[in-house]
Parts: sequence; structure tokens; C-alpha cells
Amino acid sequence: MAARGPRRDDRAPDVPVDGGGATAGDVPDLRLAGLAVAAWLAALAGLHSTARASTTLAAVAAGLALLTGAHLCGLLGRPAAPVRRFGWIAVAVLLGVVCGATATAARLAVRDAAPVRALVTERTLVTAELVVRDDPRPIRGATGRPATLLVSADLTRLTDPTGRRVTGTVRGLVLANDPAWRTLLPGQRVTAKGRLSAPRGGDLTAAVLSAIGPPTRHGAAPWPQRAAGVLRAGLQRACAPLPDAPGGLLPGLVVGDTSRLPPEVEEDFRATGMTHLNAVSGSNVAIVVGAVLLLARWARAGPRTAAALCVLALVGFVILVRPSPSVVRAAAMGAIGLAALATGRTRAALPALAAAVTVLVLVDPELAGDPGFALSVCATGGLLLLAPGWRDGLRRRGVPPGLAEALAVPAAAQLACGPVIAGISGTVSLVAVPANLLAVPVVAPATVLGVLAAVLSPVWPAGAEFAAWLASWPARWLVTVAGQGAGLPAGNLPWPGGVGGALLLAAVSLALLVAVRRPVLRRLVAVVVVAVVLGALPVRLLAAGWPPPGWVIVACAVGQGDAVVLPVAAGRAVVVDTGPDPSGVDGCLRRLGVREVSLLVVSHFHADHVGGVAGVFRGRRVAAVATPQWFEPPYGVAQVRDAARGGGTPLTPVQVGWRWRAGAVELAAIGPPYPLRGSRSDPNNNSLVLAATVRGVRILLPGDAETEEQRALLETVPAAAIRADVLKVAHHGSAYQDPEFLAAVRPAVALVCVGVDNDYGHPNPGLLDRLTRTGARVLRTDTDGDLAAVNTGGGLAVVTRRSSRR
Repeated sequence: MAARGPRRDDRAPDVPVDGGGATAGDVPDLRLAGLAVAAWLAALAGLHSTARASTTLAAVAAGLALLTGAHLCGLLGRPAAPVRRFGWIAVAVLLGVVCGATATAARLAVRDAAPVRALVTERTLVTAELVVRDDPRPIRGATGRPATLLVSADLTRLTDPTGRRVTGTVRGLVLANDPAWRTLLPGQRVTAKGRLSAPRGGDLTAAVLSAIGPPTRHGAAPWPQRAAGVLRAGLQRACAPLPDAPGGLLPGLVVGDTSRLPPEVEEDFRATGMTHLNAVSGSNVAIVVGAVLLLARWARAGPRTAAALCVLALVGFVILVRPSPSVVRAAAMGAIGLAALATGRTRAALPALAAAVTVLVLVDPELAGDPGFALSVCATGGLLLLAPGWRDGLRRRGVPPGLAEALAVPAAAQLACGPVIAGISGTVSLVAVPANLLAVPVVAPATVLGVLAAVLSPVWPAGAEFAAWLASWPARWLVTVAGQGAGLPAGNLPWPGGVGGALLLAAVSLALLVAVRRPVLRRLVAVVVVAVVLGALPVRLLAAGWPPPGWVIVACAVGQGDAVVLPVAAGRAVVVDTGPDPSGVDGCLRRLGVREVSLLVVSHFHADHVGGVAGVFRGRRVAAVATPQWFEPPYGVAQVRDAARGGGTPLTPVQVGWRWRAGAVELAAIGPPYPLRGSRSDPNNNSLVLAATVRGVRILLPGDAETEEQRALLETVPAAAIRADVLKVAHHGSAYQDPEFLAAVRPAVALVCVGVDNDYGHPNPGLLDRLTRTGARVLRTDTDGDLAAVNTGGGLAVVTRRSSRR
């Protein structure tokens, strides 16, 4: 203690003696860390195994713990002091394995129960009684079908057509198309009919129910959920008069409701490492409860009164955002972070964090595999372990206290969360720290004002709208920061994904943390970092590898849909179809540096070709829109018309014989030669078929033309007009292709626009084999990402965005 005293005396007078946390001389209290991490990893391993395997692991760990404990207690010999020190750590780790594996094994035994597994294996049509666990969430569809809703639920009773019943609560997922599912609240009891299928695994879901028709409700949802529903709906009403971007962001920032958030804004937040603002996290809890604590102190309330008010605020906020497992997790982490911030006692907060992790994993082992859980724990750990020391170090170097706190917190959180993010996304963000630093000053006022708007909405709608309007200004700033950060070149650098990439970045981060503790190594690290930034970053900016020089066509990876880009000149392009969602095509055009669209061509009006039309218009001038003369289905037609009207762009139906030319691109419409009716799909078989020439390379773009239209083209169009160097394969590589048509095209390169794990069987393996046998190089957006054909001057080459980033 005497040796440590002088160092504390040298500190700035306004720095608390026990508030440094991770400062030099302070040793973090990690006694429970081994228990928590071991329980977490044991639960995670169990989710990907069986109940028997987890039970075996628990038994082995229990035996080893007993032997080690007996040895440490002197029953099997007296160990040396170092052995005792590390021995008790080993016992804690083994006990964590026992707890995590046992809790998971018990849940797996329920998940894999034979009666339920038999119904799943037989894909039985059942009547299910269930309890909704979370808000129904829409998942994007690839075609014009109604959006599919994903509903997390507890299945309490399953009855098959023979009357056989299986009772007992198991977790399930419901896939539903009926709009009546959208209005269900968590805790609602319903009955539904549907067919069971197997889940993907890796969690506690026992079955997936594909629901048929609407649910039958049994009573009302619990009152906390009804109250939350009223407040959440009131917040949405208060935000309705606001512009789309801030009006959609504010409910996501306050209560995690992103139903109105524009996809392009969501994509910007993802690119800049700000997605945590769109979900309820520990920081939300800390902000709300912290605001109550400040008010209590301002009113000179006593400690007990302040504590009671904070508890009431915490409970009320959990009710507002829905007490789902993720929210309970966020409340636990936020409460720990708030306690550390308020008391400065990080030595007490770290054991509390470890205990919270252990309890949460034992209560719900599925959290062990939740990325949000990992990010929340890592962020809280970074706040407790790294931020205090960095803050105090900055203050000792003359940085003002508020700025030091603002710099230390996002940097520590980003460093702690970096390995998890890298493992999930395969990228390391260079803009995340500055973007989050710019976001810090406005998150708290936006959150507090948003909560105030929600609370006022049932009793004073005008006041709620005023509070939402005030909160919209911080939200506008967040939208601006995300948009500008996402637009920066080289903002995200490629990194190995998966567990290996996460461990690699964790090792690098740990090595840097150790190195910077020594002045010589700190200077060396600074020199190396500056050299890398000044040396590698300009190279990446000037020769980023995408788009490749000489590209003549890019097929964008937009999921199960089509979006093709042809270069007219620098910053200008022709876009043919837009994919199913705005963020996909907008991101592709950003990567290509397209600032102006000389022509947008719609091959036909199915949602997987026009659903992303708003993304083409986002921040760009679209000079003209060309469409087919077959105006079906009506919803797709309305989407295109609305986007064109909003952009002030003329919309022109074209037919065979139409020609267009600008810059390096020449287009000609060669199909459909006549209207086709009564075919397997009339919109598909009346797709606008384009023959394009770009820098001497012939390209055929047949939309979703199927066998009928392909045969009509063979009968009416000269063979020379069909011949092409590059073929955008029709209808995502479906089986409805005419072999003679493909033989007439004889492409050197075939590009297939198709979505990952689509349920249409696209692309057809037989079609791919046929194209390959004719000598075509076949590439797919689901496996290769964005695809480019390149005129090298001496021939045709193909480049994928994934290969260009290696």
C-alpha cells in the first residue's frame, strides 16, 4: 500500500482515488470471470450438441473439480502456494463448465423430446396452442408475395389430425403470411394450424410451424405488454409527422422498434458500426435511469429515495420496450454499467458483471449463442476495464474531463466489441470509433426526449409530438453521421470472418494493449500504425479493386432478385432492374461510384425486380425510366410510378425496336416479339429483353423470360441479334429455359443473379451443367457477391467483388 500511495498523490486533484478502475497499480477483480466465461462457453458448445454430450461434459468437469478441490484442501497432499493460487482458478472454471453444461443439457432434453421430434420428422400438420414470446417481425420476401412474419413463441400443446396430443412447453418459431399475426403482443395465447418442420439448430428452438391462416386468440395479452403496446403506438404516432429518416430512427433508438426505419438508413448504420443505436442495449437503460438519478440529486432526494426512483424507472423502461430476454439482458448490463459510473467502484462492478453473465446464461442458455449478448457483455467489460484508465490517462495529459470521457468510452467499447464484429461481418471498421464519438453527445437527449414522447402520448398527444420534434434534431444528426461515414471510401477493411477471425483480432488487440504499457513499445506501435495508415490506406483509396478497370457489366448481389449496371461514363450508368430491396441496389451503386443514372430499365414489375427502386433514386438524378408494356402486377407498377414521380423522372413504356445510346452503352429491345398470354407466368414471359453493347462486348439481358418467350425470340429474331458474349441468365437460373435458346446465345460468361438459400431451387443444377458444357464461365451472386465482366483489351475476363478484396 505504501508503494502505491505516491502514485495516487501525483494524480490530478479532481480524479477520484478509487475511480481509476484499470489505472496503473489497480488490479481488476476477475475472481468470478473464469466461472462466467466457462459457463458461457459450455452453454454455447451445448447448443450445438446433444443433451447426452452436455451431461457427459458436466460429469467430467464435476469429477475434475472435486479432485482439484480435494488436492487444494490438503486431502490429497499439500500443494505449493502457486499451485493453490492457480488451482482455485481452475476449480472456478470447472464449476462454470458444470453449471453451463448442466443447465443447457436440461433445456436440450426438452428441445429434443421424442414426441415433438417425431412430429417434426414427419412434417405433420398440427393444431398448435402457443404463447407469443416477442413482437412479430417481417422478413423480406423475394417476390410479390405478402411479407412473411417471423414469430417467436412457446408451443404448449400440439395436436395432430388423428387426435394425438403432445403437451409440454418447447420453443418454436412461427412463419406466417396472414396479416392478423402482425398485431399480436408478447404473452398473447393463440391457437394456429400449420405444418411442422425442423429448425436450423444452434439454439433451443424445437420446431418451426408454417402457419396456415390467421391465429385464434385466447384472451388478452398481459397488462404490461398491453401498456407497452399503447406507449409504443403513441411514440409512432408522435413521430408520424417527422421526415422518414429521423421519424423511423427515433422509435428504434428509444424502444428498438425499427418497423419504419428506411432500409438505406439501416444500411448506413451497419456500415458505420452504429447498429447498437437501433436496438435496446445497456446504454439505453443507463441513459434513462441516469437521467432519473440526476433529477433525484438535483431535487436533493436521499439515497434511498433516489434508489427507489431509479428502480421504478428501470422497471418502467423494461415494460415500455417489452420484457423480452434481450431486454432483460440489456437491463442487467445497463444497471451494472450505471452502478460503476455512479460509484466508481469497478472492483465491485466486475464481479457483478461476471455474476450477471453466469445467472443469465443459466436461466436462458440460448443467450450464449446470441451475438447481441456477446456485444453487450463485451461493451460493458470494455467500459469497466479500459475506459476508466484511458479517461484518467487523457485527463493527466491535459484533456478536459468531459472530452476525456467522450473519447474513452466509445474507443473502449469498440476495441472490446471489435473481435465479435469482425467474426460476424468479416470486416474491421475504420469509421466506427469517430462515428460513435460524434454520436455520443446526442444519444442521451434523443433517448430521454423519445421516452418522454412515449409517456406523454396517451394523455397529451400534442406534447408528445413536440417532444418527438425536439428529439428529431439529435436523430437527424445521427442520420447525417451514419450517411457520411458510410460514404467514406475504405471505411471498412476486410478481415477473416468466423471464430478464427475473431480470435485473431482479439490476439492483436491484446498484444497492442500490452505493448502500449511500455513507452518504447508505445512509440513503436504508434509509428507502425501511422505507417500502415499512410502507406496502405492511400493505396486502397486509389486502387481499391472495385470496380475493376474496364468493367462492362456488374451484376449486383441484392439477394433473390435482379440488379444489373452498365457503365456510361465516370459516375454515370444504366441500371436494369433494382432487386427486392432499396439498400441492396443503393449499396451496389455506391460501391461502383454511380452518382447519376442515365437510364433505369425495368424488365417487368415483379417485386424482386422493382422492390428496390427507391434505392436507385436515393441521392441520385435518374434521367429516364423505361418499362415494358405489360403492366402487371399492379403493386410493382405503382412502386415504379411513385418513385419516378417523386424523382421528377419521365416514365416511358417501350417495345421491340426501341433503341437507346449514351457514352459507352448501346441498347436495343428485342423482346417480347408479341404479347404472350396464358403462359406459366405472363409477367415473366413479357419481360423486356435487351441486347446491349458496351465497349465492344455484346450482352444479353432477358429479364425473367421463360421457355415461352425464349422460343418466341428464336422464331422471330435473327440469330445474330441473340448471340452474346455475356448472358445475364434469365429468371435466376430457373429450370424453365429453352436449350436451343441457350445454344443460340453461346455466352462466354453467364451471370446468375440469385439469393442465398432461396426456397425456389434456383439456380437449377442441370441448367448450370448445360452452360458449363457449352464453355461458359458461370458465376453466381449468392456465392461470389457482386459480379463484373471486364474487357481487358485482349479478351473477356470476370472479377468478383470478393476476389477483388482479397
